[in-house]
Amino acid sequence: MIENLTPQQAFDLLKQNASAVLVDVRTQMEHAYVGHPIGAVHIPWKEAPGWEINLDFLANVKKLVPDAKAPVLLLCRSGQRSLSAAAALEVAGYQRLINILDGFEGPLDANKHRNNLAGWRYCGLPWEQS
Repeated sequence: MIENLTPQQAFDLLKQNASAVLVDVRTQMEHAYVGHPIGAVHIPWKEAPGWEINLDFLANVKKLVPDAKAPVLLLCRSGQRSLSAAAALEVAGYQRLINILDGFEGPLDANKHRNNLAGWRYCGLPWEQS
């Protein structure tokens, strides 16, 4: 079963559980230029320009987190790609999967802007740009 946590709940879990790993599943451009949570490991689920699933995703996660019982937190822009990535990891046998609701930038507001309603950055959690 995939658990959904708010960004603040996810941040708290990461602080409390040393075995928890945060995986940023966004594209390389998003991770580098939009920013990312401090300590997040970048393993894209899909990559531009074709938006095809990264065939190395599962192997890269297995290298990073060999223990299928360890908490794996997944983050994307708004919480959709991370949910798809979590579903793939669940099929592969991972048991503690956490989708971070609203992702890094959150949903679009009435003006079609992000970072104004929810998400990791909106919550003021630690992040950086490359």
